[in-house]
Amino acid sequence: MKNLILIVILLLFIPIISPSQITLTVELEQLRNNNGKLLLELKDENEKVIKGFSEKISDNKCVIIINGLNPGKYAFKYFHDENNDEEINTNFMGIPKEGYGFSNNAKGTYGPPSFENMLFEISKSDTVKCIPSYILKQK
Repeated sequence: MKNLILIVILLLFIPIISPSQITLTVELEQLRNNNGKLLLELKDENEKVIKGFSEKISDNKCVIIINGLNPGKYAFKYFHDENNDEEINTNFMGIPKEGYGFSNNAKGTYGPPSFENMLFEISKSDTVKCIPSYILKQK
């Protein structure tokens, strides 16, 4: 009986670590400059927003670390907010002036890619690399 009580007490003080917790590292490269920040929105497979991220840019790169994910399917979109206004700026025709992109480096035709093309599955911690699209030249 003493051993059972001792085991129960020890189990109460051992931190419970879920083996399903995953870290996703998103490396964004070839950013046009170090101005502003990078904004990223992560969604689950049901298109529910999990979390938004804002990260500084250094050496034309940005790394966003997303902790605490469960195995499953996810998608994200991001943009290089060069002027720190937290909006993707466009010209009079709606063409983005700032760099943007999507998970899987998915591309759309005359608009964003389908959500299905952005979805990726993770079952363990992983790193993904993305390169933004800049349609308009910087002035």
